[in-house]
Amino acid sequence: MLILGLDPSLSCTGWGVVRAEGSRISHIANGQVKTDPKATMARRLSHLQTVLDAVIAEYRPDHAAAEEVFLNKNPQSTLKLAQARGAVMAACGAAGLEVREHAARSVKKAVVGTGGAEKTQVQAMLKVLLPGAKIAGPDAADALAVAIADAHLGGR
Repeated sequence: MLILGLDPSLSCTGWGVVRAEGSRISHIANGQVKTDPKATMARRLSHLQTVLDAVIAEYRPDHAAAEEVFLNKNPQSTLKLAQARGAVMAACGAAGLEVREHAARSVKKAVVGTGGAEKTQVQAMLKVLLPGAKIAGPDAADALAVAIADAHLGGR
């Protein structure tokens, strides 16, 4: 089963594809989609959706997974995140992909063993779980962690 993990963000959306065969997880691909902060909101969202459409077409995942929505202290940041998530979800929906959502604490617990893990701990564990994988950056690492967690947690 191929799982597309997603870490939506307006500035840089991470994505990662893993293959889950029983309890074995293997790295297929990962990347980050950066948007131009000077571009209009419509162009930034369109860029996110277009790139993710291409990722989905290339790797043909069986389903996708993303972290559940969280609220920022800044309402503007929350709104921008929601719009980016909308573009990401639209790309998945257009391809007929189910998107499973997982709480950030559940993702960290599934990957590191504790829900309070720091980003550096998650990234270190990814090197153990996906030996030899070249990870495009921190947002791609977060997306791979979501995909791995989904493989372990399923639709919970």
